[in-house]
Amino acid sequence: MMQRFLNSRAQVFGAALLVTLAAPALAQEKAAGDGAAAKPQSAWVKLCEKVPLVKKDKDGKDEKVEKSLCMTHHERIDGNSGLTLVSVALREIEGAEKKSLMVMVPLGMALPAKVKSVIFTTEQWAKLGKKETIDEKELKPFTLDYELCHVGGCTAEVEATAEMVTQLEKGGGLRVFTVNSNRQPVLFEVPLTGFSAAHAGEPVDSEKYNKARADMFAQIRERQKKAYETYKAEQETKGGEGGAAAAAEKK
Repeated sequence: MMQRFLNSRAQVFGAALLVTLAAPALAQEKAAGDGAAAKPQSAWVKLCEKVPLVKKDKDGKDEKVEKSLCMTHHERIDGNSGLTLVSVALREIEGAEKKSLMVMVPLGMALPAKVKSVIFTTEQWAKLGKKETIDEKELKPFTLDYELCHVGGCTAEVEATAEMVTQLEKGGGLRVFTVNSNRQPVLFEVPLTGFSAAHAGEPVDSEKYNKARADMFAQIRERQKKAYETYKAEQETKGGEGGAAAAAEKK
């Protein structure tokens, strides 16, 4: 019964996902039924770590070095299921000229179709919120190529030019467009509020980050447990009523 319950929850989002990454400062969307407001909150966090890389020395031999890899990251998680709805990250490697913009979308998307995105200015983003018309000639859409799919979702990537980084720092939000396996268009919206401050600031403390992450998922597991108990009680009640009705018919 537990597996059937979990599958029914996952189908709401089009796929059964397992979350492997989540920021403690991420935006959470809670179902209206859990007594909390259903409004998502913007949240960007800067994550940095040392990673081993291999480069050529002056003699052409491989040389192992450690470089700092930083991700200015936003992830939206469903607060009841723990599923990642969408994540966006600007990836930068110490000493590297090129930066990358990475977008992760849920499983169940049509991989031959690419991911498209548009960054909106604060004024354009405000117009979108009011459902006002925006001159499409002012927009600069770009395409991201899928690079990797795993249990958490599929990641698409594009080189983040200096112009794109400036757009992110000054922008109001971005939209991500893709196509699911049923060939239906899917739209994700990500506010850029807080991106500039996170990008320019110091990375978060790893220990505090990991603790906040663990606390968040503990809360989600507790919600899942309560939801399952409610579901189980409802199924047992329905089963009892069905059995009583069948007995009455036999009489």
